[in-house]
Amino acid sequence: MSKSGVFSRKSRVCTSLVAVVMAASTFGFVPAGSAATKTDPVRILNSLPVSGEATSGYSRSLFSHWSDLDSDGCDTREEVLIQERVSGQVSGCKVVNGKWVSQFDGVSTTNATNFDIDHFVPLKEAWDSGAWRWDRGTRQRYANDLGYASSLIAVSASSNRSKGARDPAQWLPNQNRCRYAKDWIGVKFRWRLSVDSREKKSLGKILANCSATMKIPPRAPTKTATLTAPSGVTSQAGADPRFGTCGAAIKAGFGPYIKGTDSQYSWYIDRDRDGVVCE
Repeated sequence: MSKSGVFSRKSRVCTSLVAVVMAASTFGFVPAGSAATKTDPVRILNSLPVSGEATSGYSRSLFSHWSDLDSDGCDTREEVLIQERVSGQVSGCKVVNGKWVSQFDGVSTTNATNFDIDHFVPLKEAWDSGAWRWDRGTRQRYANDLGYASSLIAVSASSNRSKGARDPAQWLPNQNRCRYAKDWIGVKFRWRLSVDSREKKSLGKILANCSATMKIPPRAPTKTATLTAPSGVTSQAGADPRFGTCGAAIKAGFGPYIKGTDSQYSWYIDRDRDGVVCE
């Protein structure tokens, strides 16, 4: 691995840590060690907007993936294989004598070509849940997201293809379902994507049996493009509805909103002047 690759990874870690602290503040935490970056996963689920999904317009070509966005000479697939290995040494962009274990089914391999790199929230699901509003650069960053460990994982090809583009109301792994639900809502929170009602219900049932907390994911920057809404998108798809009060917004599962980050911040009164409303 080149020096530039090492420095770029350090930069990504620092950026992610800052973003985690900012995200933690949206849930009313005062950063004070690692415990301050954790919360009940149901709180994160309830912060996601609920809306209908787009039913047209998706194409895989809209998401440029396996890029080398940090210009360290390793593409995204190679980076994920390096991060996900349970053993092996790194030589350049390759893992020598490596071993990987699939989170979805426990299958292990020493041959990386047997594994797929899974977009935890599939590209089509992301499109349907709000990515249709993004510009091309944001879609590329989503498809190559190395800033959050749950965004991209190495799994057995059979489990990845069984999952396809389905959400948790349609498909669940044979094991690690609590982890699966937390990672799913973590990615959606990070990228400000919505959930549909069946998806939220399924996730809620899983999380009801999960006792542990989860780390608050760092928010990813997004930029929207001027697009015509695809068929199937309701007035809530990709954009939060405006409520008369923060209490009504929270009850409906929306918020929090951060000053300078979320345009919805200006809709409500920041009574404690902490830069966050509807928390």
